[in-house]
Amino acid sequence: MSYSVGQVAGFAGVTVRALHHYDEIGLLAPGERSHAGHRRYSDADLDRLQQILFYRELGFPLDEVAALLDDPEADPRAHLRRQHELLTARIEKLQKMAAAVEHAMEARKMGINLTPEEKFEVFGDDDPEKYNEEAEQRWGGTWTYEQSQKRVARYTKDDWLRIKEETTAWSERYGALVAQGVPAVDERAMDLAEQHRQHITKWFFDCPYKIHQGLGEMYVSDERFKAFYEAIGPGVAEHLRDAITANTERHSHGA
Repeated sequence: MSYSVGQVAGFAGVTVRALHHYDEIGLLAPGERSHAGHRRYSDADLDRLQQILFYRELGFPLDEVAALLDDPEADPRAHLRRQHELLTARIEKLQKMAAAVEHAMEARKMGINLTPEEKFEVFGDDDPEKYNEEAEQRWGGTWTYEQSQKRVARYTKDDWLRIKEETTAWSERYGALVAQGVPAVDERAMDLAEQHRQHITKWFFDCPYKIHQGLGEMYVSDERFKAFYEAIGPGVAEHLRDAITANTERHSHGA
């Protein structure tokens, strides 16, 4: 059984010109010729072409491919072992590349568009992405979630540093106020609650008073949010919730 150059080109997904070139350089000379002098390829020729295309796929130059295939010391099993080793290495490399791309895609999707070094500089050991999956499950599809994602997707390291500076400054003021025993209904507490609402509106999503009041309840009911605010000072989570409620009522009465 033998095959024409056109048939082999179709089988292997290569051009007739490439097969002619392989013949001219002695890399793949067809085992037969027709009476008219046309190239005819045997099954053995197809096996060799398969080897050639494999090494070409891995980036080997044609002269190195020829040297590998024409090595008198090599046997078919040696070629298979070498191909298995090369494929394993390629798969491992591609898997790492795929993981890196997936990570970059997820980072962009969730809006944390920073290098690992920048993330550490901004957030330290507090991973900003650790609640992303839960946030998407809880609020995904809502206008607040979508608005937040669109905004933060544009933020640079400098933006995140400004957000962190504002958050730290607010936390210090609120922690001091609670430590001094200032009631949540005090004007100073309500003013800081208002600054908290405006910070959310500025950087993440439009936060009307009723939504802010709902967030305040979550700061107490959700243990992780509560832990964040309690780290500012003992009792801060409940105090802030009450100050947010008082601020909401103040503004609902037109104050």
